[in-house]
Amino acid sequence: MIEQIRIGASLYLKNLNNITEEMQLEILKREKLDYVFQSLSVIAIVPVLAMQPLRNWAVSNFSFTSKFYDGKLGFVAQILIIILTFICYILTRKLKDNGGIRGEYQDPNRAWQMKIYNNPVLKPIISLFIPKEKTKEYKRDTNLLKDAASKQKIEAFYVNKIMYAILVFFGSLFLFVQIHNVAIDYIYENPTSQYDLLGGLSAKQEKAAMELTLEDNKILDKLKGKSIKKDKIKGVIRAEVKAADYYKGATDEEIEEAVDRLEEKLNVVNKENLKWFEWLLAFGFAVIGYNGPKLLLIFQKYMRKLEIENEVMQFQTIILMLMKIERVNVEMILEWLERYSNIFREPISRCVNNYEAGAWEALEELKNDINFEQMIRIVEGLQSAVEKIPIKDAFDELDNEREYYQEKKKESNERLIKRKGMIGKAIGFAPLVTLFVGYLIIPLIAIGMMSMTSSMTSMSTMAR
Repeated sequence: MIEQIRIGASLYLKNLNNITEEMQLEILKREKLDYVFQSLSVIAIVPVLAMQPLRNWAVSNFSFTSKFYDGKLGFVAQILIIILTFICYILTRKLKDNGGIRGEYQDPNRAWQMKIYNNPVLKPIISLFIPKEKTKEYKRDTNLLKDAASKQKIEAFYVNKIMYAILVFFGSLFLFVQIHNVAIDYIYENPTSQYDLLGGLSAKQEKAAMELTLEDNKILDKLKGKSIKKDKIKGVIRAEVKAADYYKGATDEEIEEAVDRLEEKLNVVNKENLKWFEWLLAFGFAVIGYNGPKLLLIFQKYMRKLEIENEVMQFQTIILMLMKIERVNVEMILEWLERYSNIFREPISRCVNNYEAGAWEALEELKNDINFEQMIRIVEGLQSAVEKIPIKDAFDELDNEREYYQEKKKESNERLIKRKGMIGKAIGFAPLVTLFVGYLIIPLIAIGMMSMTSSMTSMSTMAR
């Protein structure tokens, strides 16, 4: 009796020590991950906040850049940076939160996507996109959902894909319309400067430039949208310029300069409308949006691979603590694994629910639901313990190699933190790099070179 108490006390202390070691390793891992990711989420959203100050600085010091920042190219650049920032922020959060696979279990049949799918009007339409069972595409999609530890059903997955495609299609058309509106607004609202200046316009110069813009607008309002033959446009514009009070007493050279400028503006105003290729682009973006949920699952699958080994090692520790306790059976071990599982929560839950109907069959179904070799070996050990040998004999190697598994887990945690840190930094800094290179440096150099070339050409012409 005393010997049994001594063995029980020794087993209790050993298990307590194992739990303490596991907790220390997990706390250390989380602290290191928090340290690595503590500023990446903020860095990822900085570009959205810094765009306007950066634009104001560039325009105030190099006025020729306003043509880019206030025009449609600048608007497109802003939209691309916002989209990139949004994507990188989501990926950074998912990377820190183990690929977005944490969370309480929810019944997939009660998801809002399933309510849409079960709508009698929408169901036949959505079903056209879902691959038939037993096809390669159906198997590939179900395996992806399984590998990404996604709780959603394949019907909900395709509802997401269709909704993403619709939103991206109409969102793209809306943005194209806005891009055209920005180009027209630039013509109508920006001061018409006669020169490319390295500094800002003085108050007097800006007032004169704005007066010129307002006079140009009066002529543009008369001529925009009218069907005028290409060879007669200049003549029509010239007649309007000569009739305007602003140009009374102007020289022929000034009138011709105004005609050329107004012709250029009129071409922009008349051409800024939705083109056929923009509808095609919107359709192409919709295809990308349609594949967005799939790409997100692929990302989660990759993140899951980083975490899966760590979870299996936790299972080994749980089994190691339970296997020598009397009256512990396979079903109790499965319940404990379910309680502390994350990645394998859903298949283990199904196995526990089906266990009473047939232990071996439930474990065989669990083995078919997972694709990780170390986890499959655990399930095979549980199958052996169901019918053939005691639990402590089925997992005897875990006790013998305890120190090896502890060292392996430490090394795995270090590798996980390093890999996540590298990926997180690449994703987190991508919008910031894009902001400075794509939104400041490249436009500044490109527009500066173009302005310099234009100025040199004008000086050469005047010299002649």
